[in-house]
This record gives sequence, structure tokens and C-alpha cells, in this order.
Amino acid sequence: MPLKIVFMGTPDFAVPVLVSLIGHGHDVVAAYTRAPRPAGRGLSERRSPVHEQADAFGVPVFTPRTLKDPDAQAVFKSHDADVAVVVAYGLLLPKPVLDAPAHGCLNLHASLLPRWRGAAPINRAIMAGDAETGVMVMRMEEGLDTGPVAMAERLPIGPDVTAGELHDRLAPLGADLMIRALGGLERGGLTFTPQAAEGVVYAHKLTNEETRIDWSRPAKSVHDHARGLAPFPGAWFQADLGKGPERVKVIRTGRAEGDGAPGTLLDEDGKVACGDGAVRLVTVQRAGSKAMAFADFARGARLAPGARFG
Repeated sequence: MPLKIVFMGTPDFAVPVLVSLIGHGHDVVAAYTRAPRPAGRGLSERRSPVHEQADAFGVPVFTPRTLKDPDAQAVFKSHDADVAVVVAYGLLLPKPVLDAPAHGCLNLHASLLPRWRGAAPINRAIMAGDAETGVMVMRMEEGLDTGPVAMAERLPIGPDVTAGELHDRLAPLGADLMIRALGGLERGGLTFTPQAAEGVVYAHKLTNEETRIDWSRPAKSVHDHARGLAPFPGAWFQADLGKGPERVKVIRTGRAEGDGAPGTLLDEDGKVACGDGAVRLVTVQRAGSKAMAFADFARGARLAPGARFG
């Protein structure tokens, strides 16, 4: 018998799970996602990727501003679901919601818990220089990503992989893992193991203040910082491009050898000195322009070795 499921998710990362649930014949009776938000120059309301996909499947979509309201909880309970599948939903689930489905709420999380609980596990793992990450299916509790884990898949993090690339590898891996977990649930063979008490690390939400590159840090740290923020929200530095300091977004960096005063451009191909060693700026983007190879950017901006970045 297919499971009767309420799906709860918002961003692109959640869409492959929803597609897999439908593709494997499960009965997705409702999709919960964040409410449309103003976006773009015209500030027209933009629906979430999950909202768009659920609509395409004809799944009823619910966008409550909160689930703490008793009326919203009553609506959720009325779905009479076997289980809720939650992937980067974005709202806290109070106990009445967690307890409403017969088998509770299963969450797909993009880290190897208890490391990187919280909002930005993919970015934080790369920014910290982790060599490995993964996806886990856990049963949700009231705490933030504290629930017992049922299944996991591990994935190495290459030394130059960006957050966007890692996201795109983890999303289908997570969808497959959730389908296997639900198969175990159907057979009555899904078991849960409490998370370790040691090694808890939180993946706090990214802030604008931390996106600026600090050239005084070691080269590896600068490289990890830039790739952990690529392509969004993007690490950046300031450079004088002829009209005073301008912000330049970094799309891709590479490791390099060299030394000099931190923030100094060492050659025409984008090698920049750090506090220890150097990184190479491979692809950058000036405000209002397309992303381009650093060499092309430097020619257009008339940047020469010796230029200083802040």
C-alpha cells in the first residue's frame, strides 16, 4: 500500500524528493511550503520551487505563515497522513504537528548529524574545509535537528567543489535515501538511532556581514570561504576600477602558490596574496555585468599586478 504523505519543503533542494514521492506511487495529499514573497525589480510575488512543482502535479498547496495557530494545526491533522516528509521547509513544527501523522515527521537533512545542525549545512561544511558530508533521514523532535537518525549516505567534498555543485549532488542522493527510508517504514523495518551527544556543530544562517573576503586569512581558508558561498550569496571583495571602490563577486577560486601583502594582485591571471600563500580568482562578476574569467575582467578594468583588493 502506498503511504499517505504530507510533503513539507520550500527550495530547489526539496523538489527531487517531492518528484520521487510521486514517481514511486505514494499518495501526496498536501504540500506545505513558504508563502510567496516579493522578488525581482517589480517585487511581484514569487512562489517557491516546491509550490511550482506541487501545482504541476495537482497536489493541494498550503502556505501558512505559522503552524503555531490552532486552526492551522487542525487543518494539518485533517490530512490524516501516515507520515510527513520534511525537506528544508523553513518553519518550526510545534508538537501538535509533529505528532499528527501516524508515523510522525521524517526530515531529510544535508549533513552528517550532529555536525551542522541548522539552516546552512552545505555552505558551512565547505567553509569549514570539511572533507566529507552527506544526507540523513531522521525523525523530527521539537529541538533543532536533534531527532534520532534512521539512514545516511556519505559524500566526499572535493577540494575545489562549490556549494552549488555540492547542493546538486546531495539533492538526488537525498531523494533516493528518503524513498528507501519510506520503503523501510512501509515494511515496519525502519529503526532509529539517537544522535551522538558529542560533535554538535550548528550551521547558522548566512549573513551579509560574513560574505566579504578577508585577505589576511590563510589561502586555504579564503578558498574555502569563497567556494562555500558560491554561487549564492557569493563572496566578494572591493577593488578600485577607476571610479572608486566597487564590489566584485567571486564565482570560482583556485589554489595557487605565491606571497605578498594580503590582497595584492600578483599576476594578470588573478593570483592574489593572502595572509599565508595565495589563491587564484578564476571567475568573477562585477555589479550589473555577467560572470567572466578574471583575465577578461582585469583587461576591461585595466587592473595590473600590484593592485590592492580590500
